[in-house]
Amino acid sequence: METLLKQLGRIPGALMIVPLFLGAVVASVAPQALEIGSFTTALFKSGTAVLIGLFFVCVGSQIDLRAALPAVEKGIVLLLAKFGVAVAAGLSVAFFMPDGTLWGMLPLAIIAAMSNSNGSLFVALTSQFGNSSDKGAISVLSINDGPFLTMIALGAAGLAAFPALALFAAIFPMILGFILGNTSPTAKAFLGPGEKLIIPFAAFAIGAGIKFDVLLTSGAIGVLLGLMTVVLSGGAAVLCLWLWHVLRGHPRSTRNVIAGAAEASTAGNAIATPAALATIDPSILPFQEMATAQIATAVVCTAFTMPFVVAWLAGWQRRNGITPEAEEALYQVRSAKVQAAAVSS
Repeated sequence: METLLKQLGRIPGALMIVPLFLGAVVASVAPQALEIGSFTTALFKSGTAVLIGLFFVCVGSQIDLRAALPAVEKGIVLLLAKFGVAVAAGLSVAFFMPDGTLWGMLPLAIIAAMSNSNGSLFVALTSQFGNSSDKGAISVLSINDGPFLTMIALGAAGLAAFPALALFAAIFPMILGFILGNTSPTAKAFLGPGEKLIIPFAAFAIGAGIKFDVLLTSGAIGVLLGLMTVVLSGGAAVLCLWLWHVLRGHPRSTRNVIAGAAEASTAGNAIATPAALATIDPSILPFQEMATAQIATAVVCTAFTMPFVVAWLAGWQRRNGITPEAEEALYQVRSAKVQAAAVSS
């Protein structure tokens, strides 16, 4: 069993994908096994909302309010770029395609997949190819975990109805976690492990509401959704980060855009978005299974393809005299000047 778990852990997004797959298998082959009642049914079948809510408390607790300024600025640029292209793509399909879908790809799946990013993969890749300001941007990018941004986009476009109180109720667990994590280091350390611990249980419960044939058929289009995420959201993030460097007057050798490419993924957490939104707006229920299957495939697709893009971009930058080290040195010099000015005054 130990060997099997280690092997499964090598699968990108395994913590979300594998339990989701198993939940769908059990629900399709032996659904009665999840209907025996008591704690079994509550945990593995009907407890999705509770598990997702608790997960958002843990996620919110890890958003750092005290990140350094360059990291915060990068995070904001990347967050807006990724969300902007996700909304543009999703709403274009919703309003300009004849049946409101693109080859069966749902606007809900497009926005959820393209606006959420894999934080663990982002930190791993920016640690290897980037610098501290790249890695520190995760403090802001953690905001795109969960359904909040997708909810805003669908609600503003009139594609879903989210009453103000229901919207607040959906995001309050993350707000609570944010407050706890930023006011108490003890609470932040306590809630941190829950972010990973809860994922497989929530994923199984979500999978238990999906028919296996839907996962195999409707989910196949998720490969295209994953490639769209890498190309469109990654491209937009890289371009916007480059523009930020230009507008801030950074020398050419410091215009490092690794963080933009590292943001071109779909988070495993995004798989929970359709289920979370369906609890608020029942009109989403008919599309929940298809959207979840498409997002699940996109998670795996981006996890496999995006690291190659980051590695290629890192090599291209160095060949053209642009390095993360030069960018970090620039911030250190500027910070030293600010401190010197503060002392002299």
